[in-house]
Amino acid sequence: MKYTIKTGKNAQTIPVDFHNGWLDSLDYRTAMAKKMRGRFVALTNDLGGVDRLSYAQRSLCERSLWLEYWLASQERSLAAGSEFDAEKWTQACNASQGIFTKLGLKHVPRDVPDLSQWLREREQAV
Repeated sequence: MKYTIKTGKNAQTIPVDFHNGWLDSLDYRTAMAKKMRGRFVALTNDLGGVDRLSYAQRSLCERSLWLEYWLASQERSLAAGSEFDAEKWTQACNASQGIFTKLGLKHVPRDVPDLSQWLREREQAV
């Protein structure tokens, strides 16, 4: 059995069975996959970079993305005047808050090169 998530003109089928690294198996031609990847990168960068995260932290990041996606879809339904389950939405918000609390809600700066090194690298790239 598979679930289909519809995002505008694009539809993305996701497997029922969770597997580590599911994000890399999405079809990146779809808008939803691009958005999910961008959010994963933003979240893991806030935590210091994916290479610095433990397995458990990466797993929580992946799960938080789907939870965030589900919350947004429920909010779109509410805005459109469609059926909305406030109890499920509240539970999902609490779960999301719990995940972010476990991950840490502060931005962790990454190591960056000094300005002269950055300018040299930028010039070489052009």
